[in-house]
Amino acid sequence: MALKAYTTNLGFQWNPTPTFSPMFKTRNLRYKSTKLFDSSYSSIRRNVTVNGSNVVDEQQQVSFNEQENKLIEALIGIQGRGRSASTQQLSDVDRAVQVLEGFEGVPDPTSSSLIEGRWQLMFTTRPQTASPIQRTFVGVDFFSVFQEVYLRTNDPRVSNIIKFSDAIGELKVEAAASIKDGERILFQFDRAAFSFKFLPFKVPYPVPFRLLGDEAKGWLDTTYLSPSGDLRISRGNKGTTFVLQKKTVPRQRLISAISTGTGVREAIDEFISLHQNLSRDETELQEGEWQMIWSSQVETDSWIENAANGLMGKQIVKENGQIKFLVDIFLGLRFSMLGKFVKSGKNVYELTMDDAVILGGPFGYPIEMESKFNLELLYSDDKIRISRGTTTLFLCI
Repeated sequence: MALKAYTTNLGFQWNPTPTFSPMFKTRNLRYKSTKLFDSSYSSIRRNVTVNGSNVVDEQQQVSFNEQENKLIEALIGIQGRGRSASTQQLSDVDRAVQVLEGFEGVPDPTSSSLIEGRWQLMFTTRPQTASPIQRTFVGVDFFSVFQEVYLRTNDPRVSNIIKFSDAIGELKVEAAASIKDGERILFQFDRAAFSFKFLPFKVPYPVPFRLLGDEAKGWLDTTYLSPSGDLRISRGNKGTTFVLQKKTVPRQRLISAISTGTGVREAIDEFISLHQNLSRDETELQEGEWQMIWSSQVETDSWIENAANGLMGKQIVKENGQIKFLVDIFLGLRFSMLGKFVKSGKNVYELTMDDAVILGGPFGYPIEMESKFNLELLYSDDKIRISRGTTTLFLCI
């Protein structure tokens, strides 16, 4: 039945699929090294709104310890809440989850007020066990999915919320809940409805909960609840693992904004403002393979012009001052353009691209074209690079 796996998926969140160039495919965002955050704490004291949800209240602090940061690092870049994760990514998340479950989090989490509130699903290990509607939502980074936990009321409830957008509305699936012990919540789904912004009434979700019997029942164990109350790991009755957060860090919000296509400039501004050290220190154009995931410039109808201007594909930077733009076209064909970069000012590089070719297996077809522009590094580490051309912002990972 359509709701069968709601007994498993009591906790999940999602974001929109990237709307990059037609040359891009939905993919996992891979980072270049293992260290993403400071080893102690990540702190934010700003009022930030993402997908209509205030994820960090003013004057509040988001604090994650070293082991929690390792889990968050493993999650960043995984699309579809785990549906599109590689074997290595799944292994990294599983290892980080097991480490935290072995740590001492909040004892008896179901008895703690920290478990109460709205949680955003960041990852689930088995999205394929969900109902068809859930598989669509959890596996696609276009909507937001939340879980609300309210156990200290006259009507204890756990609810899954699929937020389509601020303009459209949401689907809320509710379950009556009870506490079995310090870790386990028992639940039974009993009602659901769509709330559309353009309608003055709710539209019932057509599932006969009373007729589902045990199929509408389940349990959810909280195996780790952070002392800050911002991170939670739960396991469901069908073996599914969920990672949820109440608050997110700037890097997560930046990637999320790019995936949804909304609030990207604001997320970039926030991220850069929290890393002002770059404005004081010199930085280098780091070697390695960088994937373009977003630019502020509207692409033209000519994909080859977009590729020559670095608006799509990969940038391969070498120590000897060489740089290559590489774009997969289709059916094994690739566009390659070589050039050089020279530092011309503080955090500014002059790029000259003048050796273009269409590659097909061992063969190449030269193309007469040249592209010159300046590239200013606004932020750069071994994970992410934010840069600016004459009129364009670029973000690579």
